[in-house]
Amino acid sequence: MPAAHLKANLRSAALAKRDALSDAARVAAAAAIAAHGLPFEVGPGTVVSGYAPVRNEIDPAPLMKRLASEGARLALPTVTARGQSLIFRAWTPGERLMLGPLGILEPSPAAAEVVPDIMLVPLAAFDRTGHRIGYGGGYYDHTFAHLHKIKAVIGVGLGFAVQEIRSVPALPHDVALDYVLTEKKVFDFRSR
Repeated sequence: MPAAHLKANLRSAALAKRDALSDAARVAAAAAIAAHGLPFEVGPGTVVSGYAPVRNEIDPAPLMKRLASEGARLALPTVTARGQSLIFRAWTPGERLMLGPLGILEPSPAAAEVVPDIMLVPLAAFDRTGHRIGYGGGYYDHTFAHLHKIKAVIGVGLGFAVQEIRSVPALPHDVALDYVLTEKKVFDFRSR
C-alpha cells in the first residue's frame, strides 16, 4: 500500500479516537499538559509558537498562558500558500484573531512577524520515533525544513494519548519532532 494511502487510513483511525473523547477529557488533558509544562528550560524572551485548535485538537492555550507567565513571547502561525512555509505573528492571549484562508484563526496581518524558537505543533497521530501525521498539507514539514536553515527550532507535538500509533510511514521530506506531550506522558526524541 502506498505511504500516502496508509497515512490517510492511520489518520482517519487516530482522528476517530480523538473525536470520541469527551469535552471534559479534552479540557483535563490540556490542563495536565500545562501543569507539567515543557520538559526543558524556556528562557525569558523565547518565542513560542502555538496554534488555534481546530477539529478537536488539543488546546495549547493553557500551556501557552503558562509559558507567557514565565516570560516567553507567544506567536501563532498564518498560512500563506499551499507548499509554503508558515509565517508566525506575535500574539498575546486575549488579542482578537481573524479567520485565515483555511478557516483557522490567525493574528492580524498587522501583528509583527517573528521567528519561533519553539513550535507547538498539532497532530492527527504520532509514533515513538517522533514522526507525526498531520492533515496532509505539509505545512509544518515545509516550515521546519525552512526554519532549520535559519536556526535550531524545537518541535513539540501536542496530542492526546489515544493518538499514539505503532508506526508512522515517514517519507524523506517528513520532519520528526523533538518531543510529543500528551496528558499521560512526555516523549523525548532528541537522542534518535
